[in-house]
Parts: sequence; C-alpha cells; structure tokens
Amino acid sequence: MVSLEDSHSTSNRFPLGRNCYSPSSTTSSRISRNIGRSMRTIRSNFFQDDNSCTFNGSVAGKSGFVSENLTDSVIDLRLGELASRSPKWANQSSEQEQDFLELSHAFSDFSACSSDISGELQRLANLPSMAVVPKREGEVAEPEPEPCLGFLQRENFSTEIIESISPEDLQPTVKICIDGLQSSSIAVKRSAAAKLRLLAKNRSDNRVLIGESGAVSALIPLLRSTDPWTQEHAVTALLNLSLHESNKVIISNSGAIKSLVYALKTGTETSKQNAACALMSLALLEENKISIGVCGAIPPLVSLLLNGSNRGKKDALTTLYKLCSIKPNKERAVTAGAVKPLVALVAEQGTGLAEKAMVVLSSLAATQGGKDAIVEENGIAALVEAIEDGSVKGKEFAVLTLLQLCVDSIRNRGLLVREGGIPPLVALSQTGSVRAKHKAETLLGYLREPRQEASSSSP
Repeated sequence: MVSLEDSHSTSNRFPLGRNCYSPSSTTSSRISRNIGRSMRTIRSNFFQDDNSCTFNGSVAGKSGFVSENLTDSVIDLRLGELASRSPKWANQSSEQEQDFLELSHAFSDFSACSSDISGELQRLANLPSMAVVPKREGEVAEPEPEPCLGFLQRENFSTEIIESISPEDLQPTVKICIDGLQSSSIAVKRSAAAKLRLLAKNRSDNRVLIGESGAVSALIPLLRSTDPWTQEHAVTALLNLSLHESNKVIISNSGAIKSLVYALKTGTETSKQNAACALMSLALLEENKISIGVCGAIPPLVSLLLNGSNRGKKDALTTLYKLCSIKPNKERAVTAGAVKPLVALVAEQGTGLAEKAMVVLSSLAATQGGKDAIVEENGIAALVEAIEDGSVKGKEFAVLTLLQLCVDSIRNRGLLVREGGIPPLVALSQTGSVRAKHKAETLLGYLREPRQEASSSSP
C-alpha cells in the first residue's frame, strides 16, 4: 500500500512493468568492505550488474514473475484434490523452525495488518468529479442511472459522514451499495465499491454487518473489472472486511482467492499491495494457506517483491512470510525465484526491509531447495555482512539462517569460512543477544568439526 502522496502520482498509480530487479541507487550493487574493518576477506562481484534477470536458469518473462500456467479449471481440480485429503506435512515441525517462529513473533510488522492504510479517505474526498463528455449541438446526453440520488453519485465522502451513520441507518445504506455493485453502470459500481470500502475501514460493527449482508459475493466480480479504480476499490473493500474473523470464512468460501490473485497480477500498484494484504489476512486461517498457494499467488508476490515500491515489497514480504509456513508454499517460492531478490534485500541497508527478507529466507532455508538457492545466490556472503553490520534482530535472523545452511553441509561450512565468517561469529558469541550468542556458539562448533577431522586423518 502507498502513501497519500504516492497515490496522487500518475506514474506511481500505473507503473511501467520491469522485468528485472535492480538495487536502489543508494545501495551499491556490490558489497565492499573497508580495509582493516575485520579479518574477513574482501568480496567482489557479489551482485553482477546485469540486464537480464534469471530464475532457475531461465530468463524471467515479460510479466516479471514465473507463471505456473494455472487455468481456472486446473486450479479448481487442485482445490478439489486438496479438499478430499488432509496434508501429511500439516504438522511438520523442527527445532530450527520453532526457533524461527519464536524470533519472528517479536517482529510485530509480520503479525498485524492495518486496515486500508493508503490514505483513501482524504484521496477520495479530493478525487475530481467524473469527466463529462461535451455534448454536440442538438445531442442530448442520457443521465447515468443511480440507485440513490445524492449518495452513490457523491464523490466527497468524508470520515465525518462515515462516523455519523447510525447502526439503524447502516443496513439500508449497505443495501444501496450492494444494489449499486450490480448496476450496469461502471461509474455506479465504482462509487458503490468505494463507499463499502470506506464503511468497512475503521468500524468493526460495520464489517460484520456488511459481511452478513451479501456484499462479499457482489464485490468479487469487480476484482476482474477492466476499470482500474473499480478493481482497486473492490480489492480494498475486501481487505477491510477480511480484518474481522468471521468475514475471513465468508470471503474464502465465496471463491475470492482466485480473483484476489488476479488483481495481484493485473492491478494498479495500490491494488497489488492491497490484494497482497488481503491474501495475508486470509492466510491467518491455516486452511487458506494451501488454497492461496494452489491458486498461484506466489509468483505475483515475487513479482511485487522485484518491481514494487518499498511499500509493495514490504507487503509482499509479509504475505510470503505467512504463506511460507507450510512446505509446499516454500517450494513454490523457491521455484518462483524468490531467493534472488531476498538476498539482494538482505544486502540493502536503510530500507527497513533487510530484517524482513532474512525472516523469509530463514523460512525457505527449511527446505533443501531453499538452502541450495540461497547458496547459489551468494546468500552466505550477504548473511555474514548482516552479522557484522545488521541490527540486533538482523544478527539473530542471519545466524539462524546460516546455522540452517551449515548444520548438515560440510561444503556450506567451508564456504562460510572462506567468506570470512569466523571473526564476526566469534564477536557475536561474545557480544550478541542471549539467543544470538547461543546460535553463534553452536555454529562455531560445527565449523570446528571439519578441521578436527582433517587434522586427525593427517599423518
């Protein structure tokens, strides 16, 4: 989701697509170290400046993400198969994953979702009136039908109006909006969706009433609207409604997930961000994580991670974090090329995204494919940098991920040593937080094992 200032920018509202991720101008594409800062060797060519962006050895398509080529019929088939059996991996856990969850619980950004935080009330209050096409001489313009004069046709719709609607008046108001959603007029649909979006923005009682009034099933078709504003209002209305627990079930059971994924692929910047947040909200129900992954949400989330604004990247990271608590979605994220931009974000300082990227990397490192991809994308080097220069939490996430990479791999331990990982790990074991000290000591113990084996076998 974007700020109010961003929402007024035409270039931000309808951004040009990009095929590749390129680090921001404030962050060098290489990680360079000042001589004498540590015993670590200076690494070069960490990120190659390249005009192409590849995922798993293939060039990313024009869409910016790897498509699973999921048609609606294939998705329905997969959902049917899932409904007929319970997953074997539903209760999988490990000590390392538990450590990861305990660490991430302290990361409040990943456990809360603000309602509609992109400044809609003020923005909608300042929207220009709908453009009027000048009449030719002798031509009579047909008036556009409105279900309620003075309400749905009103553009200025302030917080005071929302808060002043009494509970007894809300039901007919919602009914007017629902009728408007089914109008043949795009303008009326757009206005009705905008009003429901605002009615559901702040008041929990409004969300309950709107959810129980049948608005959800009327909003879902608008997620595929060719009018970007209508689509955006519908996406955000569903996001706001989803923040009430009972509405999560209503939205999921109404078949909204596939259409939210569609909006995530095709919408404006704000639509994509709010669709990601809506999916994240629905993913708080464990059974929805499976459906969201099957419906193809992971590749467009990776695309948002690659090409979105900082706000969009944060929303993508948050949603990926929620979805990747189950193994199939971890594997989908790795296949979709999530590791490359995650490693790049770990190396970026000052954006507020490095810690979040490390949390998601820790989750993906629970699979062998994730481990291999992190190593292939020079993730060990980036994580060692995070241990040296990151925040307290960043150091904890980094050492946890390195421990996951090295616990069963002598090769990865060797790579960590060659990247100069021992000095910062020793420092962390002495000066880090209690949890970071413990993990650093454990990892240092693993790093000593190959040396001891080599020395004992030598003559």
